[in-house]
Amino acid sequence: MPAVEANAADAREEALSRREEQAQARESAAKIREDLASAREAAIRSREDASPGNAGNETVRMDQLREANANLVVASVHSQEAAEAAERVSRLQEHFLATLAHELRNPLAPIVNALAVLHQVPTLEPSVTWAHDIIKRQVDHVTRLLNDLLDVSRLNTGKIALQKAPAAVKDFVSEAVEVAEPLIRNRRQHLKLDITDEALVVDGDSVRLVQVFSNLLNNAMKYTPPGGNITFSAARRGDSVVFRVADDGCGITAEALPDIFNLFVQEGRSRGHADGGLGIGLSIVRGIVELHGGSVTASSRGPDQGCEFLVTLPLVNCAVSNDDPGAQSKPALVALHSRVVVIDDNVDASESLKMLLQLTGCEVFCALDGMAGVALVHASRPQIVLCDIGLPEMDGYAVIEQLRKEGMQPMPLMIALTGYGQSEDRARSLAAGFDHHLVKPVQPDALLRVMAEEEERLSRM
Repeated sequence: MPAVEANAADAREEALSRREEQAQARESAAKIREDLASAREAAIRSREDASPGNAGNETVRMDQLREANANLVVASVHSQEAAEAAERVSRLQEHFLATLAHELRNPLAPIVNALAVLHQVPTLEPSVTWAHDIIKRQVDHVTRLLNDLLDVSRLNTGKIALQKAPAAVKDFVSEAVEVAEPLIRNRRQHLKLDITDEALVVDGDSVRLVQVFSNLLNNAMKYTPPGGNITFSAARRGDSVVFRVADDGCGITAEALPDIFNLFVQEGRSRGHADGGLGIGLSIVRGIVELHGGSVTASSRGPDQGCEFLVTLPLVNCAVSNDDPGAQSKPALVALHSRVVVIDDNVDASESLKMLLQLTGCEVFCALDGMAGVALVHASRPQIVLCDIGLPEMDGYAVIEQLRKEGMQPMPLMIALTGYGQSEDRARSLAAGFDHHLVKPVQPDALLRVMAEEEERLSRM
């Protein structure tokens, strides 16, 4: 994945540049606010000095008053310009990150599809399984880096909305361990779990909490040498649950500890001990934990003395349902029989998705642009259309608009497969008429689950 890693490095440099521009804009705005305050004070003094008792100096005082008012106007204009500049930098950064995400997600999509195909091909060759597992781990890692990069932007602009519900501690802890454990095992590290048997529940977003603790475990893995030890524990403390992630790795200096939750900080640890990264994982951990009404702290006895992170979350008194409606509807890979049209200008993405869907029993047709896609839908009459949004000439929105304009009946299930994953992108695709908006790289089981639900719906008609 050299190209993707290079793009991630470029993204970090660009983000750092944006951060410096924002800092300069904030400093400029602060200076202007000081000038504005000084101008106001001067204006007030001039008005006071220009009282009838000082009539002999009235002309001088009026000149001073006019000058102070002029300075006040200039300072107000500069303040507005600085605020607009800071807002412009913020919008540029958000646009840059959205574009970066789209460009990186597109090449990731066919890799994920190809891995799913490889996983279904019977083989006794150990080297094939070995290669498959390495590629999957690295693709998952790049996908997490990409999602973290976007989450930083969303946290900074207040655009992360938690989907809160009663969440069992054991459940999201188990999922976090499941995400991180393959990487820990690959480095021959030892993970010790000490999770309370008590049925503890928090009011939280399970997906985001899994992200918090998988990030902390991955962080411990990065800074702990092969063969090292990582401990993950959870226990009640009064009305809260306290999670502890500790390692015996390279530790953190006392000088660096206050800054480790800041953006783009590599925790003050020696780069010789680290496996890279963007320096944003801990900032995301803090942001999500605080959105849950909790807190996170870090401590270390110094270099080569390991590190410990404590996360505290408030408990709630309620039960959690053990029913998992998604588990029953999750399809087997060979259980589908739909006729499907794939519209995607990325040949690798289109062909790999076609091969994957054919393994399920689907009949699949592919088009590489929007106009050809519309014609293919009319010719093949599919039950399901998987359509990219960023198509040349006629984009995905135009495709669905054209099908509706031409009176396509019945309309197939329209699924947007796209590298654009911002909340406004989802809203726009659903408003355009798409039934689902799935962000690349789509995990095959998630896509197949949606398709299986559509087959079940059609069978009941």
